[in-house]
Amino acid sequence: MALAIATPMADSRPAESWQRRRAWTRRTSLTVRILAVNIIALGLMAGSLFYLDSYRKQLLDVRFKLARAEAEITANGLAETPIAGRKALFERVSRDQDLRLRLYDARGRLILDSDKVSGPAYTFVDPASEPFLLRVARNIDRAMSWVLGTTPVPEYRDPPTESVDAWPELAAAKKTGKAYVLQRSAPDETPVITAAAPVGVRGEMLLTTRNARDITQDVRDARGTLGIVLAITLLISIQLSLFLARTIVQPLRALVRAAIRVRLGRDREVVVPRLPERGDEIGLLARALSDMTLALRHRIDAVETFAADVAHEIKNPLASLRSAIETMEKVDDPALRAELVGIAAHDVRRIDRLVTEIAEASRIDAELSRTEFVPVDLETLAGTLVSAREERQVDQGRSVRLVPLGPGPFVVPGDPARLERVLENLVDNAVSFSPPEASVDITLERMDDHVRLAVRDAGPGIPDDAREQVFDRFHSVRPKGEDFGGHSGLGLAIARTIVEAHDGSLYATDRDDGQPGANLVAELPLEREDQE
Repeated sequence: MALAIATPMADSRPAESWQRRRAWTRRTSLTVRILAVNIIALGLMAGSLFYLDSYRKQLLDVRFKLARAEAEITANGLAETPIAGRKALFERVSRDQDLRLRLYDARGRLILDSDKVSGPAYTFVDPASEPFLLRVARNIDRAMSWVLGTTPVPEYRDPPTESVDAWPELAAAKKTGKAYVLQRSAPDETPVITAAAPVGVRGEMLLTTRNARDITQDVRDARGTLGIVLAITLLISIQLSLFLARTIVQPLRALVRAAIRVRLGRDREVVVPRLPERGDEIGLLARALSDMTLALRHRIDAVETFAADVAHEIKNPLASLRSAIETMEKVDDPALRAELVGIAAHDVRRIDRLVTEIAEASRIDAELSRTEFVPVDLETLAGTLVSAREERQVDQGRSVRLVPLGPGPFVVPGDPARLERVLENLVDNAVSFSPPEASVDITLERMDDHVRLAVRDAGPGIPDDAREQVFDRFHSVRPKGEDFGGHSGLGLAIARTIVEAHDGSLYATDRDDGQPGANLVAELPLEREDQE
């Protein structure tokens, strides 16, 4: 017993925890969630903007290698060029490569500067003179460098006194005997790349300087292109998200409004939209809700009708009982009093029968929904019923026979007690309408996928226009000579309810042998082998 109690409690904790973790999603609408999912995905995609820093580093690495190669090639050229021809070489290289070249002697003094030979190879841009968009682009560069934690680059400044000691790259190249490259920042924060290399064996040093504004421009162009693509993608994504939200949220809201009106019951004819043009899950949900509403409405109507019929049927015997009791107080004649007592007793039995049948009819659906069906042999069930009725002698001289039509087995899935109740009600109805010493036949016939059980009597039969009415609750047409109130009028209604709960059907026809009388037919699905 302890385990049975503890297990559900243990199982409920993960479910409660899961619901708490998912509670935040229930506080926002579907539209917001759809937009959030798409925009978050685009936000992650927008993070690729920051990876442009790796693109910039790649460009700088390539430019460093180029600067080192240029410095080494120019230094080798200078070593092979006579002193008189060095100015011409400086002028040509500076003009062709947009480089500033500076040559220092063995004692570290500047002996040749391309800016003084052929004019400046480049001019630094004054940030104050830049247009607004370039200033915005520079601020974006700073913001991205700050976010990425990029190491600050020192600002480029010409030393007040030109010497080898003023340039760390010259000192490094002189010490190692190899070309050395450094990066600095121009006033407009574009890269300035300097490369130092030794010239020959006489201790001379070469310094090349380039303002690589094209690197910054390439990164900005790539970022601008990616930004435009992301902006267009964002607009398209928002539009598609809103379209998706409209196709999902608006129909759901319409269904919610209709469901609320149905719940409040303010509009008796609430139309739940069926959305026939939609073949997706929303359409399936709409049609399911519409069908459920119609079924609920029919069930409510049936309950209201049943309640009214019950009140009407009980009111009559109650009125008769009250009249008998009130009259009994005023009557002294023993014979008349005995007659009134009989009337009162008859009314009490009638009320008791009504209450019993009404209770039975009201709980059939609920009980059958919880019942597990088992294979039921209708031939055995009918044979047992016929024998029991003979022993009880309840057929009042009528002969009830079981007549199988063709070979069996006649096995159907169902509840044995309920199927016996169906057969009992059909036989009671047939016996009550058949004349004395007549025959009531129970026939069984195996069809392709179902069993046909029929009960035929020798009574007056059922007119065509009344064959559905006989299955209505409290149907009051009774055979001649029967005491009033002897039947509740629920027998056939209960029988049909049970048969339909077994996925079958119950209907009335004429006898198939041409004789007068009614034929009530119940068709039930056969028990399949895979179910067995």
